[in-house]
Amino acid sequence: MSDKIFIFDTTLRDGEQVPGCQLNTIEKIQVAKTLEALGVDVIEAGFPVSSPGDFKSVVEIAKAVSDPTICALTRAVEKDIDVAAEALKFAKKGRIHTGIGTSPYHIKSKLNSNPDEILDRAVRAVKYAKRYVEDVEFYAEDAGRSDNEYLARVVEAVIKAGATVINIPDTTGYCLPSEYGAKIKYLMEHVSNVHKAILSTHCHNDLGMATANSLSGIVNGARQVEVTINGIGERAGNTALEEVVMAIKTHHALPFHTDIKNQEIFGASRLVSSLMNMPVQANKAIVGRNAFAHSSGIHQDGVLKNRENYEIIDPVDVGIKESAIVLTARSGRAALNHHLNQMGYSLSKDQLDDAYARFLVMADKKKNLSEKDLSELMGDTDDLQKSVELELLQVVSGKSTTPMATVHLKIKGVSCAATAEGNGPIDASFNAVKKLIEQKFILGEFLIQALTRGSNDMGKVHVQVEHKGCVYYGFGADVDIVTASVEALVDALSKIV
Repeated sequence: MSDKIFIFDTTLRDGEQVPGCQLNTIEKIQVAKTLEALGVDVIEAGFPVSSPGDFKSVVEIAKAVSDPTICALTRAVEKDIDVAAEALKFAKKGRIHTGIGTSPYHIKSKLNSNPDEILDRAVRAVKYAKRYVEDVEFYAEDAGRSDNEYLARVVEAVIKAGATVINIPDTTGYCLPSEYGAKIKYLMEHVSNVHKAILSTHCHNDLGMATANSLSGIVNGARQVEVTINGIGERAGNTALEEVVMAIKTHHALPFHTDIKNQEIFGASRLVSSLMNMPVQANKAIVGRNAFAHSSGIHQDGVLKNRENYEIIDPVDVGIKESAIVLTARSGRAALNHHLNQMGYSLSKDQLDDAYARFLVMADKKKNLSEKDLSELMGDTDDLQKSVELELLQVVSGKSTTPMATVHLKIKGVSCAATAEGNGPIDASFNAVKKLIEQKFILGEFLIQALTRGSNDMGKVHVQVEHKGCVYYGFGADVDIVTASVEALVDALSKIV
């Protein structure tokens, strides 16, 4: 029988601390409802005393969701705890998360204190929080660099004071997996009342080991793991929910399980990425654009014969429709034949050999080949013209001026035009395009990259558009970044129209 690992999601607290990722209350509620649908056990909704906005968000999230425990962060300060308790008054299940630093760095240079005083403050904070809620979590900040013997004294004392969950954060992402696992094991073996509480991991990714450390903590006795969607968080980020959940699910020999509905992972990832304006890196495990994409000929041939040759996770299991076989100069005959079959072409071996030779010449000139390129390769010129083309773009923008854009498109050979306002020149241009496209779509990802340097830089734009459950990609490049952006959007929409 496997042990349940409780999933504590701190996307709305630790994740939202990332510069530029702040959400308003409505957006936070949207994320919280998504986390509830995903099946997380605890939602850390915010740090109520930090601002009126954070306080309001915790209140509204507590009203909006029913199943998860709603948690509010505090310092080991009575006012913090009072405010957190007030923010949690509508929560069906509320938890106060209080704590203090326990490493020599924090005790001396941050708190200007001593170990005995810190232990006393920790106990008093837990007892004070216990007046408001039964479920009290204590965090020993910078536990990763704390002395194990002293850490065990603190943990034993706060459990005796009433703490139900003990968070052992690797706050700076310093620990190696072996060190962090050994720390959890030490506490399991040296804290006499450890059975009265749940040990929790909270690992940062400064050295790229947050997930490994969290799993090591679980193996050694922790039964709660603190995570964020896409691994967002302070500095290099936190442990990624999707990585821990799928690692446990994939390794059947591990005697653990979670209640996460893993088919909802990709959707949650895209929502958080969109609302926080934080693109997911292409090679991000589980949810990155390339996580289930194959361009090497050897890999493509293996996947087409049997997905499990190169994929340990079925993309459907995390909410992705299917793997992607990307055509590049490294692709083999099997991948080319696969795409041509999908387009309705059936080639003999000799025909495929001939097409493949011409394919390699074309592929050497382009990074990725599209269906349009394959149509050209096969001599089919009927579909060479894009169904949507940008004919004209005029933009008015500047300080104290309402951004406006006029767009002329040719849709299936018919020219049309529209003008729209927006928050900026790109937003205005996109709004004008939306007026001309009948199909409803969602802009899932928008990424601008510089190709050179300087004010006359060439910019490359990548967009991801969702339509009726399918994802379409578009690319554009120009010295005018607004033009490149519209070209990228039009490129994606031409595949829908």
